[in-house]
Amino acid sequence: MMIENWYVTEDAQKWRREAGTDPADQELGERVYTSRLIGQNPDLLMHGGGNTSVKLERPDLFGIMQRVLHVKGSGWDLDTILAPGLPGVWLDPLMKLRALETLSDFDMVNVQRANLLDSGAPNPSVETLLHAFLPHKYVDHTHATPFLVLANLPNAAEVCREIFGDRLGIVPYIMPGFGLAKKAAEVFEENPDVEGLLLLQHGHFTFGATAKESYDKIVSHTNEVAEYFGMKERTPLGERYPAPDLAVLPMLRGIIADVSAGRDDAMPIFDLRNCPDVMEFFRRSDIDALAARGMASPDHVLRTKGCPLVLRSADILGGRASVQQKVEEFAKDYHAYFERQAAQANEPKTVLTADPKHAWIEGVGVVGMGSNAMAASIAADLAEQNLRVRAVGEDAGGFYPLDEKDRFDCEYWSLEQAKLGKSTPPPFQGKVVMVTGGAGAIGLAAAKAFAQKGANVLLVDQQKAALKAAAEDLGPWHAAFACDLTQDGAAQAAMEAAVQQFGGLDILVSNAGSATGGALLDMDDAEFRAAFELNFFAHKSMALATARVMQSQGRGGQLLFNISKQAINPGRNMGAYGTPKAATMFLLRQLTLELAESGIRVNGVNADRIRSGLLTEAFIKERAAARGVSEEKYMAGNLLGREVEAAHVADAFVALAQMERTTGHVVTVDGGNTEAELR
Repeated sequence: MMIENWYVTEDAQKWRREAGTDPADQELGERVYTSRLIGQNPDLLMHGGGNTSVKLERPDLFGIMQRVLHVKGSGWDLDTILAPGLPGVWLDPLMKLRALETLSDFDMVNVQRANLLDSGAPNPSVETLLHAFLPHKYVDHTHATPFLVLANLPNAAEVCREIFGDRLGIVPYIMPGFGLAKKAAEVFEENPDVEGLLLLQHGHFTFGATAKESYDKIVSHTNEVAEYFGMKERTPLGERYPAPDLAVLPMLRGIIADVSAGRDDAMPIFDLRNCPDVMEFFRRSDIDALAARGMASPDHVLRTKGCPLVLRSADILGGRASVQQKVEEFAKDYHAYFERQAAQANEPKTVLTADPKHAWIEGVGVVGMGSNAMAASIAADLAEQNLRVRAVGEDAGGFYPLDEKDRFDCEYWSLEQAKLGKSTPPPFQGKVVMVTGGAGAIGLAAAKAFAQKGANVLLVDQQKAALKAAAEDLGPWHAAFACDLTQDGAAQAAMEAAVQQFGGLDILVSNAGSATGGALLDMDDAEFRAAFELNFFAHKSMALATARVMQSQGRGGQLLFNISKQAINPGRNMGAYGTPKAATMFLLRQLTLELAESGIRVNGVNADRIRSGLLTEAFIKERAAARGVSEEKYMAGNLLGREVEAAHVADAFVALAQMERTTGHVVTVDGGNTEAELR
């Protein structure tokens, strides 16, 4: 059985109890519960797709009971939905709309918003009227993987009747909105005994008097279709395996940006999927034909651009020029598609960027692409699901989704066009930032500072437990990689982790270090050399490995070093720390000269007295005692008389990253220390 039924009566009752004593709120509570059950199974739907509803009665301002439709709101995903994600709409005014012959999308949205119980609630789903026009209390809509196979067969209606008899009504393809709502209601009314609806080239609807009844039908119907097509296992999603050579990915990041973006615009973030099922797909002989057919459901087009960029092994072997040619051809084909369809549109359209949103790369895998890791992951999930739908569908009679005109109408939907240019992305969106020593105080503070401004961060540290905790603290859409940077091959392994996770690297915060104390006359060479391994050679190895990735991308980048005031203002018994830091400062200056022609900026921070793994509480106590001052006074021992914190160092790294015409610069973050001034 492909889809498990996860409904548990005790859990449903818990959701009802926690909703309060109002019967309507209790019904809404169980509606939330079964909505989440649907949303948490990616073979039923994912990433904003699908919707659910419940019809209730609530009093208006005069205390008169009125019918209300609670339906999924824009911006909410069913897997995490809560009651506010199912905004209430007065139902009777919506029902009157059915008498109209036509209703524009803008008017439909306005009417729905005008009838919200809470004017601050999110926009109700574009399929609100379909839920409204069906008479059932509970209505569920999914884009289940087996149903996408069925819905896109050339003889889908015939196969549907073979599986279900007359238990499902069959609705022809109409773009979501008023027209689809009217047609679905008409199909239902032709046979009010149907258990659900198959929307051709779209998805599946069920309904019932209870939340459980409708959910049970979602599960049982989907399993019936899965059994017909021999689909016994879930669709593997999100699986990524070590790959021998991913050098094409950073190169491809840069090429896509070169072709479709401005010189200083961000490159796309990648999400690689290369499970055995994906790699098996590339052995098919009909890849080119399947790639040209579009996506399995209308909403997929918004996330995936409709068609993938296809790179064969020969394209990769041909090097940068060959790959660039394929990307340019993709962009040319996209513009031609836009020109063909925009000429037939009933209103002016603004062309979207011509960059691909997913790629099929022979020998590498499927790659989702987006402005950030979340968008790339969504595109990759949909691409993986579509591979299975294409393969199973084509082998069962043919995969024939929306034609070009219908695909264009979805991608260039008037309501989506109205959103263009109305939001400003965060400054580091599309940037991959690697932070070494990422589990330490300064490293984690820097990671958080970049993440807050939109970057996707890869933490690198050798302390696995601390690294895991830091990654959890940083939150989703970031990653962690454990290694000892003093070991041979560690820098290259870290680069491979960044490429496999995000496709490349834009900024390195080379922060890892440790303080070795003691007089040089009392220190043996082994201890001194060990201090150099982490405080200089690890910085050098990471910088060079990063520069090679950046040169492959061809879009510049930045190296940021955490140096130390010790580089120019030695401290007693700190020679084993200050000497490699001084060498690292020279490394910064040398790389500034060598990497400028590649557009790679090299900058650093000289900080002093930061509570961290270097400056422990015990160390602070010892140094304060040696100077005969309190610990607080020792930490505030600067011209400003204020303690410098890890967050202040993090802010300096971010500021340097934003100084787009600055290279070879070192910012001092020490509260003021005349002896440590650079100029």
